[in-house]
This record gives sequence, structure tokens and C-alpha cells, in this order.
Amino acid sequence: MINLSEISCSLQSGKAMETSALVTKALAENYSVESIVKQGLIPGIKTVEERLLRNEILSPEMVIADRAMNMGLKTLRLLIPSPANKPDATVIVGTVKGELRDIEKNLIAVMMEGLGLRVVDLGTGASPEKFIQAAINENAQYITAISTVTTTMPQLKLIVQTAAAANIRDRVKIIVTGKPITEKFCQAIGADLYAPEAIDAAELVAAGRVGNYT
Repeated sequence: MINLSEISCSLQSGKAMETSALVTKALAENYSVESIVKQGLIPGIKTVEERLLRNEILSPEMVIADRAMNMGLKTLRLLIPSPANKPDATVIVGTVKGELRDIEKNLIAVMMEGLGLRVVDLGTGASPEKFIQAAINENAQYITAISTVTTTMPQLKLIVQTAAAANIRDRVKIIVTGKPITEKFCQAIGADLYAPEAIDAAELVAAGRVGNYT
């Protein structure tokens, strides 16, 4: 039986195809999506990020690890079974305008789909208008917007303002997450919920607790 640490090691080595194969094997052995993400993929990518911060590796090695991470996440999304019942919530997910990296967004999408939620993935670098129009078109209950660098943080406030201008703030909850984001910032821009980690957003939506947080 596979040990989930094998996924972490494969990812750290930048072996995208091997990571994908290990994820497939883990699912076949009835590991949950949550356990594969939390015990395999996340520890792997965090180790690489920490090594980059310590100058033990160079940026190209981070890019290679990102590719392996995304391959693992893509495999998970393809193999997640459709929910037996109709999803009780639709979530718009995307990184904000100016963002280039999509690891956090892909993590959220996988975790939400693994928990039976319907995800509309806007991809990377979505404008505030694209978030809001998607929420309207898809009759979404939630928007999860990700900013990973300080220069894109103002886009989150624009999303909240655009939602207000479109008169959907009473029916669409806005979740903000990303490395530079704090709960204080979330409150300052008028968003509904701050998720400290990408995977927290999925768990909070699935638990139906959005709106009970301040």
C-alpha cells in the first residue's frame, strides 16, 4: 500500500508524471482527496517553498515543483467522482488580476470538489468584473478570491465593491485568502470571510459556516 509521503517526495523532486501516478494509486487504494492533499501534496510543496526561502534551491526548481504539484492536483480533479446528490452550493474560484501562480487556486478547487461542491474555476488573473459576472451567470453562493502577493491585494477590495455595485452582496459571500491576507484586511475591505490557508476556504464553505464569522 502506498505511503502518502511518497507523493511528497516525488513532488519535491519535480517528478510530475510520477506524482500523478502516485495520486492515482492513492485514490485507487481509497485514500480520501483530503488526505492526499494534506499528507502528500501540501507537505511536498511547502518543503520546496521553505528550501527556496533558505536559498537552498533556485527559482527554476520551484517552477518544476509547481508543475508536479499542479499535475497531482489535475489528476485528483479528473478522478474525483461526481457527487451522488446535487451540490448544495456553487463557488466561483480564481486568483485576482495580476496573479501568475495558481497553486492556491487549484488546491481550493480540488478540496471543494472533493467535498461535493460545484466549482466554477476562473483560472489565473481574473478581473473583478469577471468574478462578479460569473457569480451572476452561475447563480453562485460564494466567491473565493486569492491574492498571493501584496501588489494584487487591492483587487480583492475591488471585487467587494463590484459585487456591491451589482447588488449581489446580500446573496453572495466573498471569501479572501492568500499569503499576505489577514483577517484584519478582510474586515477592512468588507469581505465576508478570511481563510488563513487555501484549504480552509473549502472546509468552511462545506460546513455551511460562512456568514457566522467576523
